[in-house]
Amino acid sequence: MNWLIGITLALVAIAVLALLAGQIGWLKGSAPTDLGVREGRLKAPATTPNSVSSQAALWPGNPRAAAAQIDPLPLKNGDGAATMAALQEVLRQTPGATVVQTQPDYIYAQFTTPLMKYTDDVEFWLDPTAGVVQVRSASRLGESDMNLNRKRVERIRAQLAQR
Repeated sequence: MNWLIGITLALVAIAVLALLAGQIGWLKGSAPTDLGVREGRLKAPATTPNSVSSQAALWPGNPRAAAAQIDPLPLKNGDGAATMAALQEVLRQTPGATVVQTQPDYIYAQFTTPLMKYTDDVEFWLDPTAGVVQVRSASRLGESDMNLNRKRVERIRAQLAQR
């Protein structure tokens, strides 16, 4: 019975230490230095299952290209500027989202979880050739995100459609 108490105390201590590590920012990770649009493409999706990209197919050497694929965001009434403005408003109203960079054709936002302070990087690019908003969402740390990045993009897509 004493061993059970010991294991329970150890598990509680680990949980408390993990929570503390998150609260002081140790689980935030570092912001990527290679974000943005280069040669008509956003950064490749991660090779781990914690990212999605509407341009994943443009990175055929990536072993997760097919699994990371997500549809781009459609333009609202064919109007790129209105779509980007609406997208900025959706992001500003989303809990945990911080818009870091905006340009007429590009938005970079960070999403931080409230408890553990994990941070994900999300990019949106108004692609003039395809007439859509390309998107990439990726976790900074870990391998699995339990489809959080995919769900986030789909939630943003739904909120954008409602505007």
